[in-house]
Amino acid sequence: MSDSPVSRTVPGPDGRPRCRWCAAAPEFFAYHDAEWGFPVGDDIRLFEKLSLEAFQSGLSWRTILAKRENFRAAFDGFDFRRVAGYGEADVARLLADPGIVRHRGKIEAVINNARRAVDLVADCGSLAAYFWRFEPKPEETAPPQTASVSPASIALSKDLKRRGWAFVGPTTVFAFMQAAGLINDHAEGCVIRGLAEKARRPFIRPS
Repeated sequence: MSDSPVSRTVPGPDGRPRCRWCAAAPEFFAYHDAEWGFPVGDDIRLFEKLSLEAFQSGLSWRTILAKRENFRAAFDGFDFRRVAGYGEADVARLLADPGIVRHRGKIEAVINNARRAVDLVADCGSLAAYFWRFEPKPEETAPPQTASVSPASIALSKDLKRRGWAFVGPTTVFAFMQAAGLINDHAEGCVIRGLAEKARRPFIRPS
């Protein structure tokens, strides 16, 4: 199989090239064009993205994206301060919710991670300040869409686990870093790659 940039793209609805993974479902194009790879500095959005990547483990992203609004409704918009207060009644409620992925381990992980997120904010000031510390330098990143883990995702995964977070393996964390714009992993030749990079340049890294 060719490794040329063209091999990693497909024509989008407007005929311009997009990352090949968009071809898996029509709804991927809007998510790809407006969100994926663009920098995120909001704590709640960062917590949501990491939580959804954890739910995606072993499943298709199409399943998670289709249920995203249901997840938001079920988890109080992924406001981690509210989720941190969930108890057994909430776990039972979530396990009975047909609109989300009813996996006890993942549900309990999100609640646990919300509590750890509260601790992390107390320690680091914000989730954004913490996560963006792990943004790799350009020379430390692999060519676009040639890796599923990276030294940065391994380091972030290891540190999150040390802090008590769950369902944050290096592959899940790498997908989170792609989604939250800590790296620009749009394929060479993808029309959105330049737009994501343009958004990343003036983005003020939280501190």
